[in-house]
Formats: sequence, C-alpha cells, structure tokens
Amino acid sequence: MLHEMKVSGLTIDPVSNAPIMILKSSDGKLSLPIWIGLLEATAIATELESVRFSRPMTHDLFKTVMENLDVTMSKIEVCDLKDNTFYATIYFQGNNKEFAVDARPSDAIALALRMGSPIYVHDQVIQNSKSLPKHPKELVNTEEGKKWTEILENLASDDFGKYKM
Repeated sequence: MLHEMKVSGLTIDPVSNAPIMILKSSDGKLSLPIWIGLLEATAIATELESVRFSRPMTHDLFKTVMENLDVTMSKIEVCDLKDNTFYATIYFQGNNKEFAVDARPSDAIALALRMGSPIYVHDQVIQNSKSLPKHPKELVNTEEGKKWTEILENLASDDFGKYKM
C-alpha cells in the first residue's frame, strides 16, 4: 500500500548532527524520519521557503532541463529500506513514454517539491523504519560537513516558517 506524504519538517539529530527530514501522511497519522545529507537538507529547506539564488542549484537545473525536454515527473515513491538505507524511484513521462529512475529519497523529494509532484511511501518502508536505530552510524566529521551543520543549526526558527529547524 502507498501512503501520500508531505515534508512536514527538517531537524538536526542531536547525537550525530545529521539532518533529518520528517515526512507525514496527508491524514497526519503516519510519519517517517529520514536521515539525509547536509546539502540535500539545504536544497529541501530552500525550496520549502521559496528561496531563490542568483544561479541555479542542481535540482533547479534538473527541473529546467526537464521542462525544456517536455518531461514531467508524475510522482516519487520511497520504495525500500535495506541495511538502514532508504531507496526511492522517480517516475517520469515524456517523449510518448514513461520511465522510472532510482534515486536517493532526499534528491527525489527535493525535485518533487520543485515540480509539484506527489510523494508516496510504501507501507513496508514505514513498517521497516520502526526497527531502525535512533541515530545513524555516520557522524558528520568533515570540515565541510561541520560548516553546513553549523549553518543549519544557527538558522532562526523564523527562517523556515512552519518547517522548524
């Protein structure tokens, strides 16, 4: 069974300093935390708040290419969870055919937000996520990672409206 979900928030894991994207079902009964990368969290947060940069970011560039090729995104599905790693599939339509592409959920969702495409999560992913460890194994320990963690941690809650950091 598929559950339509929306990004309800972004937060930082206090133990690992990793960003967490929170998905919630349309009826509010189900939620799914997904640990994501710092750059992906930034891409999602900026789209949620309609922040525009002078030059296109990667997901914005991909959206522009899709539009110029008359390709649409019908939906994304967070379809699997294996070895503490989430998997997603992006479904496209264009040039008189439909096709699907494997993607990281964070990239798929960043693009879905830009394209206005629905986000679905398979029931088995929600069930399997209940047995995940409370904190991811990898800690943010590179200088670049620490820089982005500090940027995200220092954002005021007003900076993201209802998407609290």
